Amino acid sequence: MSASERLSPELETSVFAVPTAHCAGCMSKIERGLCALPQVTGARVNLTSRMVTVTHDPALDDQALVEELARLGFESKRRPKQVGKPFSAVKPLLGPLAVAAFAGMNIMLLSVSVWSGAEGSTRDLFHWLSALIALPAVAYAGRPFFKSAWSAVKHGTTNMDVPISLGVIIACGLSLYEVVTGGEHAWFDGALMLLAFLLAGRVLDAMMRDRARGAIDAMLGQAAPGALVLGEGGALAWTASEALEPGMVMRVAVGERLAADGEIVAGSSSFDQSLLTGETTPVARIQGEEVLAGTLNLHAPVDVRVSHAGHDTTLAEIARLMEASTQNRSRYVRIADRAARLYAPAVHSLAALAVIGWLIAGASLYQALVIGVAVLIITCPCALGLAVPVAQVVASGSLLRAGIMVKDGSALERMASVNRALFDKTGTLTLGRPTPDRPALDAMTPEDARIALALASNSRHPLSRALAEALMARGVTPAALDDVTEVAGTGMAGTWQGRKAQLRRPEGSTSTAVALVIEGRPVRLIPFADQLRDHARLAIEELGRLGISSSIISGDNADAVAVAARQTGLTGQAGASPAAKQETIERLQKAGQQVLMVGDGLNDGPALAAANASIAPGSASDVGMQAADMVFVQESLLAIPRAVRASRATMRVVKQNFALAIAYNVLAVPLALAGMVTPLVAAIAMSASSLIVVANSLRLVRAAR
Repeated sequence: MSASERLSPELETSVFAVPTAHCAGCMSKIERGLCALPQVTGARVNLTSRMVTVTHDPALDDQALVEELARLGFESKRRPKQVGKPFSAVKPLLGPLAVAAFAGMNIMLLSVSVWSGAEGSTRDLFHWLSALIALPAVAYAGRPFFKSAWSAVKHGTTNMDVPISLGVIIACGLSLYEVVTGGEHAWFDGALMLLAFLLAGRVLDAMMRDRARGAIDAMLGQAAPGALVLGEGGALAWTASEALEPGMVMRVAVGERLAADGEIVAGSSSFDQSLLTGETTPVARIQGEEVLAGTLNLHAPVDVRVSHAGHDTTLAEIARLMEASTQNRSRYVRIADRAARLYAPAVHSLAALAVIGWLIAGASLYQALVIGVAVLIITCPCALGLAVPVAQVVASGSLLRAGIMVKDGSALERMASVNRALFDKTGTLTLGRPTPDRPALDAMTPEDARIALALASNSRHPLSRALAEALMARGVTPAALDDVTEVAGTGMAGTWQGRKAQLRRPEGSTSTAVALVIEGRPVRLIPFADQLRDHARLAIEELGRLGISSSIISGDNADAVAVAARQTGLTGQAGASPAAKQETIERLQKAGQQVLMVGDGLNDGPALAAANASIAPGSASDVGMQAADMVFVQESLLAIPRAVRASRATMRVVKQNFALAIAYNVLAVPLALAGMVTPLVAAIAMSASSLIVVANSLRLVRAAR
């Protein structure tokens, strides 16, 4: 019934699909209900994928959690561990929506004649025809609401579908009574229009959630379905991607995408990594270097030893990061949660008071019930429930298309309020990939360059790999060397035409460099520098225009930090330990600042977690990506001001949505209580308020541009 994973001997996570969860009230109810179990330490609902992740004692089995979800009124379905296409609520709603809309339009056509003055047997005929169309249509189109309401009532609870179902059933009952007794009014059209508008709102919500997942599904679809695997004796066999295992060797032809992450064990080529990084420039990879699932082999066949396959690949991990996107802990979501929790009892009480009050005032039971139905319908809090999640889902989808993954919807709220940014240096402000000094390479003779490449290509040291990549990019081919060996901590050594050749650490040098030493020739020093990320200075300037001041905080040495500070125009703090970074953030927060931490390494984990908001590059360590609220996959730092602008736009829309939802209730409820609103008008008004909130949120589709 779920996908389970053991976190430790004391904790386990189980993931369940809950297809009927559709609003903030459902989310709050599931989380509160599961967390009430003594063996559950946490529960988190993701409305985008309609899943609940439960952290619990391993002694509590999945069946017990399934039963608890059923008691809360939610059916749960099996959810596989690997990332795949989630449950979509669109298709099950399309049939009921079509039936409700079609039947409602036909009944409204019949009602036009009644409204125009048809009387006697003609009016009765039209009412009977309306009843014959409406009752089966309501029974079919109302199933999503009736099923949810009955499940809640059966387990002694309530949800927002209960008053909706009551309103529809009472409206149909009153209408049928009018038809049987030859009365003047029937409300079948109002009941069906209510269902049609509610279903339209839910379909739109589901479509937007699917759209937010669309880029992820497309990304996952880019991974190869399988690969040719080398067996004993050089035999090749096609193996599906889900059957690949670490240690297998894939043969990847030119023009093929990789089905798994791995390390090149034979050959070298260039790879298109735009799927993962957004960068269109091919990246050269040689023997011993890592290549990732979903990347395209461009130039030459290679053999790749699988390191991660299936749901463990970088591609699947990126998808999981986005699938973890949720709106749970936003301050505005908590407001909506509380409103949804109070909704059912408040509305039931209000409708009952309306009926009793009108009866006391002298109205007939029929008139009082009609007013009660209008109150039940018009107070549906769908607009309030959609105010936050729809805005966050649309904004998260927009950011994903721009290469920025939002792990927690509440991060949009926190990112919107930051006024101070702290940047780590290596791997964050800079690429974390040292590159050899171009003039030093220009000064090398062709023979020296060939010898240097031959030595560097046999080493996995970052500087050797960077040097080999730079020389290969210049079209250099390696020289033939004998007796090539690597001395740990010193460098590479070999023999060229009887002369000793070394690529080693320079003696007495404090800078990042390597020395090429060839017997009988001058020693060549090759300095390295860590390049700034694309548009680093421009990104910092844009943050400044957004009212965010920036500085560097790094564990690197003072000289390296000083270079980055000069290049970016920032002040820098060097030699900062993880604890020092965290203390700096806490000190700034005590001074009233909202801190954004931008980091990538293991040592940035505490700072990323302590900051008000945090973002990490896609090249970050696992700890860095897990601790950060957002992850950007492109090389450019312009992703950071883009995320801030999108977050601020999202919060403006959220506030507008709340204002629209509140204004609707302030205007509509008194009119319903005063008997000035029919069930049909109530259905249209309530549904229109939800559609307005959805339409307002759709403006965020371009928020990340």
